[in-house]
Amino acid sequence: MIDPMLPLPGLSPVSGKPVVAKFDGGLLSSDSGVLVLREVEQRLRVAERMAACIVDPRAPEQITHTLADIIRFRLLMIAAGYEDGNDANSLRVDPVFKMAHDLSPSDRDLCSQSTISRLENLPDARALLRMGHAMVDLYCESFTQVPKRITLDIDDTFDAVHGGQQLRLFNAHYDEYGFQPIVVFDGAGRFVTAILRPASRPSGKEIRAFLRRLLLAVRSHWPKTEILLRGDSHYCTPETIDFCRANGLDFVFGVAPTSTLRAHILALKAKATATFEATPKNGKVRRFKEFLDGAQSWSRVERIIARVEASADGPDTRFVVTNLTTRNARRLYEDVYCRRGQAENHIKSWKTHLAADRTSCMKASANQLRLFLHAGAYWLMWGLRQSMPRRSMWRVAQFDTLRLRLIKIAARVVEMKTMIRIHLPTSCCGQDILRFALEKIPRLAT
Repeated sequence: MIDPMLPLPGLSPVSGKPVVAKFDGGLLSSDSGVLVLREVEQRLRVAERMAACIVDPRAPEQITHTLADIIRFRLLMIAAGYEDGNDANSLRVDPVFKMAHDLSPSDRDLCSQSTISRLENLPDARALLRMGHAMVDLYCESFTQVPKRITLDIDDTFDAVHGGQQLRLFNAHYDEYGFQPIVVFDGAGRFVTAILRPASRPSGKEIRAFLRRLLLAVRSHWPKTEILLRGDSHYCTPETIDFCRANGLDFVFGVAPTSTLRAHILALKAKATATFEATPKNGKVRRFKEFLDGAQSWSRVERIIARVEASADGPDTRFVVTNLTTRNARRLYEDVYCRRGQAENHIKSWKTHLAADRTSCMKASANQLRLFLHAGAYWLMWGLRQSMPRRSMWRVAQFDTLRLRLIKIAARVVEMKTMIRIHLPTSCCGQDILRFALEKIPRLAT
């Protein structure tokens, strides 16, 4: 073990004076912004919701760390950038993380990595189903009033693995083993749910079963709310389309190009190409057409929107299918369908900034719990961002920016008899925005 009293080697002198740096500062923390996340978590009650779904087999009189405390510690760790559970062995003595659990800096330490690992392997399939419902409950209760209409973006993402995990599958497109979980966000960036599955294209029956459970959970809160479902061509299956029509859902899905669909736009494609070649300085030429058609496996013909684009890279075509009655094909494609691309940015934030692809457990149930834990951390960061001023750069900042500027703040903690004093850097650039956020967080919808 390294002696904290030994100075750091290799530091250059400053102004001719030697620099001596030791880890002997005592009650210091580099994550004082975790206290702000604590206020968000207390408002949204993410840890309590998740803990209520798991049956604790431990003897009550021998419990030191409750399930809610363990989950809360893990959520705060992920949000603060500590996605590796091994970091709990160091952070369990951090004074700010202790305070985030309503403990004073001199109280007992928080849970260790081994306790977190036991938690990850604790829930069974029924507990995970309850947790999935709890995530939908959290989503629905994040609105201040019942919405008239919501948009749900469904997509899947590849998650590479490097071991013998359950449900792993080789994917020829990515040329490696992994998972391909289905993730759902709404149009405003709220996390709805996620399900772990093998790395293959989901079948129509699988999508239909997933949507049935999701719709039941949402309808239990909002029986009259209109729902628009958006997805790429992976989700344009006969079972999905029939399910949407049978349950009163609006839908707009991408459609893989076929020779039958291309036959409808041959003349439009030639005209667009000729227009671009005549005036290439005016930039790309984009044209739209709508018609009724359908695959042989579909139960009926549907409305198809075709987008034809001619540019210096050559002609390009896209097709979408929808039951929306909006007359303007361009507006439906550009303003409705194309906005589903924002869901891919949300998935990237979830995976890149919150390390949601850390599914390295052997058991599939443990990896599913990890997806929910990282989803809970997403809600903490989303709540922090929602507490920012509406027209400021903070309201659209990425999670890693919020973490770097508002969470990674050094602090010296002084515990007194009647209070706990936290000394923050005078040069901190986020002073005003932190004050604003702490005033706004109590008004977050729960």
